[in-house]
Amino acid sequence: MSLIDHLLELRNRLLKMVLATLICFAGIYPFANRIYLWVSQPLRDLLPEGQVMIATDVTSPFFAPLKLALVLSVFVAIPYILYQLWSFVAPGLYRHEKKLAFPLLFSSVVLFYLGAVFAYFVVFPLVFGFFTTVGPEGISEMPDISSYLTFVLKMFFAFGVAFEIPIAVILMILAGITTPEDLAAKRPYVVVGCFIVGMLLTPPDVISQTLLALPMWVLFELGILFGRLARRHTEDAPADEAP
Repeated sequence: MSLIDHLLELRNRLLKMVLATLICFAGIYPFANRIYLWVSQPLRDLLPEGQVMIATDVTSPFFAPLKLALVLSVFVAIPYILYQLWSFVAPGLYRHEKKLAFPLLFSSVVLFYLGAVFAYFVVFPLVFGFFTTVGPEGISEMPDISSYLTFVLKMFFAFGVAFEIPIAVILMILAGITTPEDLAAKRPYVVVGCFIVGMLLTPPDVISQTLLALPMWVLFELGILFGRLARRHTEDAPADEAP
């Protein structure tokens, strides 16, 4: 294929991604208010009796659910988006590379979703439980709906990316940047790094920091394990294998 043909193919793939996101948005937006109530449930459950979330901007009741629906549409369409990217690059890959790439793509989607689920069901109750109990006495807590949405979306993204550690480890090993043996030797530094990240992403208490640091450490160990298997598979593949 010529360069123009590649660009046309890429344009068609991008249009399909955008169309898939818009279709998801059309199906999600009618339920945007209900979804927002569900997303805000961890905080609303912990607010003192009689206190509610508020909208400090006149447009917030419209744009906050709209923003949530749009972001959720991208989350829902991620498998299809990655499939389109896979379809674009797959013709140029060798057979053994295709066997590795598809499981990595699938695993990255699953791990990202698991990170978001972990944040919602484990981290949010701890974070909001902490913040709703440390305020000065006599101050009413009435969080703004737009500020809350911005915060939780950042948390979803942060934990989704943090759960991609095994994929990052495997890719570094396959690219020759490092080896499983080198990573295993740096395990003490990785453990310290996990707890530092846990300290930065969670409230300043040992329990919530540990709840993030331990999964990250476990995921790092899984990355080393599967990285060894992937490297062995690559080394066993024929060097002259055709795409």
